[in-house]
Amino acid sequence: MSNINMIASATFGLEAVLKREIIALGFENIKTYDGRVEFTGDESAIVKANIWLRCAGRVWINMGRFTAVTFDELFEQTKALPWGDWIPEDGKFTVVGKSVKSTLFSVSDCQSIVKKAVVEKLKQKYHTDWFDETGAEYTIQISILKDVATLAIDTSGSGLHKRGYRENAMIAPLKETLASAMIQLSYWKKDRILLDPFCGSGTIPIEAAMIARNIAPGLNRKFASENWERIDKKIWKEARIEAYKAIQYDVMPEIYGSDIDADAIELAKQNAEKAGVDDCIHFDVKSSFDLKLPGKYGVLVTNPPYGERIGELKEVENIYRGLGEIMKQDNTWSCYVITSMEYFESLFGRKADKKRKLFNGRIKTDYYQFEGPRPPR
Repeated sequence: MSNINMIASATFGLEAVLKREIIALGFENIKTYDGRVEFTGDESAIVKANIWLRCAGRVWINMGRFTAVTFDELFEQTKALPWGDWIPEDGKFTVVGKSVKSTLFSVSDCQSIVKKAVVEKLKQKYHTDWFDETGAEYTIQISILKDVATLAIDTSGSGLHKRGYRENAMIAPLKETLASAMIQLSYWKKDRILLDPFCGSGTIPIEAAMIARNIAPGLNRKFASENWERIDKKIWKEARIEAYKAIQYDVMPEIYGSDIDADAIELAKQNAEKAGVDDCIHFDVKSSFDLKLPGKYGVLVTNPPYGERIGELKEVENIYRGLGEIMKQDNTWSCYVITSMEYFESLFGRKADKKRKLFNGRIKTDYYQFEGPRPPR
């Protein structure tokens, strides 16, 4: 087993949450940057990170980082990297890219240069001029920020927010990774009530239930690196067995999800069943204006409508005012709301204890945190 440099990508604002997850998994040499957390481990760490990280976008192998302001520099330094350590002779690879505030601003040209450099390196490694590309797939990313190029190989495939339980969703759903982070940033623990009055297709309640039962988010999906020669299939098998054994089936959290849309609630029930948590979430078709807080010392975590569409603004403003009135019913409750509405606090009727800037997809939002007292021991 070798020491491999890895990158877990993150939505801006969630780096600290992701770092805590990586520390909990026991990885080493952890460093946090904007939009990513870097760490090291062996081949089993690639497997473990993909199966267990709840807030990461993808897990990448960090092949190298260097300054490049000319295509010659990009070609030569890319070619110098050990691509043959990962890509076999029959490997099929594609190159994706992005460039921000850099001299080499043409992404398509950068992709082409990287592709040529990797091919030349593999020709040297395998002493051939022809590759069948019939084997496993590898996606290489060239990312250039302020003239510093990072080359990485994607181990995940489709984004890690795709857990497998939500094949169908409502319009503009909340990503599972963001929902999980919102829960982890709240006061909620598995022995406290959780309520989402705008649950849509159920993402926040389902993610909370999976956390409560210690269900690995990537347990029921496939990853790009499962087909790689470098990672023994036995490692994947053992990691999944270990994850199944770690599930706490006897934990029964008290979780509520409601929405005014009956179709959304039906979908939420189906998704919860696929995720294996349908027995511990109470879903109801209900207007937020009819909401009653169940119990004491609960935690409300929600992604309400933002009023982004024409004609919705007044309705959404009323919803926010109503939510503020409901939270006055019981001051033992904590409330966490993500929204793009900049004057949310004035409608809610209270200044947040904390506020964190986050992106919900491409929408710039704030995560308002109204923290109630912790329950007595």
